[in-house]
Amino acid sequence: MSNQILWWVIFNIFVLAMLALDLGVFHRKAHEVKVKEALVWSFVWIALALLFNVGVYFWQGTQTALEFLTGYLIEKSLSVDNIFVFLLIFSYFRVPFLYQHKVLFWGILGALVMRAIFIATGVTLIQKFHWIIYVFGGFLILTGIKMALQKDMEIHPERNPVLRLFQRFIPVTKDYEDDKFFFKRSGRYFATPLFITLLIVETTDLIFAVDSIPAILAITIDPFIVYTSNVFAILGLRALYFALAGIMQLFHYLHYGLSAILVFVGIKMLLADLYKIPVGISLGVVAGSLLISAIASIIRPKQIESVSAAVNPPIEETKLKSIYQAKDKQ
Repeated sequence: MSNQILWWVIFNIFVLAMLALDLGVFHRKAHEVKVKEALVWSFVWIALALLFNVGVYFWQGTQTALEFLTGYLIEKSLSVDNIFVFLLIFSYFRVPFLYQHKVLFWGILGALVMRAIFIATGVTLIQKFHWIIYVFGGFLILTGIKMALQKDMEIHPERNPVLRLFQRFIPVTKDYEDDKFFFKRSGRYFATPLFITLLIVETTDLIFAVDSIPAILAITIDPFIVYTSNVFAILGLRALYFALAGIMQLFHYLHYGLSAILVFVGIKMLLADLYKIPVGISLGVVAGSLLISAIASIIRPKQIESVSAAVNPPIEETKLKSIYQAKDKQ
């Protein structure tokens, strides 16, 4: 038990140190993250995850190492879906490229806390109420089918209940104030569109966590493996966003691969008491689904209007009015 606690402490110190290094050194000054920089950081995070996987292998053996790798791959693949949603959110609110990294940094920091709570809750439920695994399994199958049938993804911030509640207490301006989330004017605090964007990113990740956490619990219920695989996938999400944002529309069949993964892990949960599908097969199915969907997207490319139109869709005035209710005192 003391050995496990030590590993938890060491890992979380490592995470905090990397976040401090990221924000305090490499991104101390706001700047537009270029593709080359994003690719380098993506490589760094993936390399760190694989090195950790090697450590797990020597620490707890092949089975646990395969569980981590499969869980990491599932979380990494599902996070790709987050990237497209982040792209829509940033486009909707016209967030300058200069400030997007800051939003993702604090958004991912909040996501780490929420994922930890979800993981603790999910593991506890499965350990105390075994039948809940069938609920998770059925939910994942339905989610996977829904994802396969979904054609175009849209966001509607004006319908977000958290945003509506927030606006009842804090007024929101229509203009950005550099990279500030809040500012004070005439003795009154105002929220900027940058904070509203962060709020939408956080609530969106909360929805994604409802899918991703049960998916990895189908592979293992070891809290440390579930948590660490989630953390490594999330920490690399920012770099992955800046590396892939411009080409996300090229992988238009990816959601079919993701839906297949969700349906598979859902079936794995439902069969848990009858037949335990080996982790090696699960890893093969996850990797194969991603590979097939990516190859299919390349072989049969989708006709898109233009990159600029996709990244910067026009914002209707009615939508702006429904979001920003602030009474600015100029």
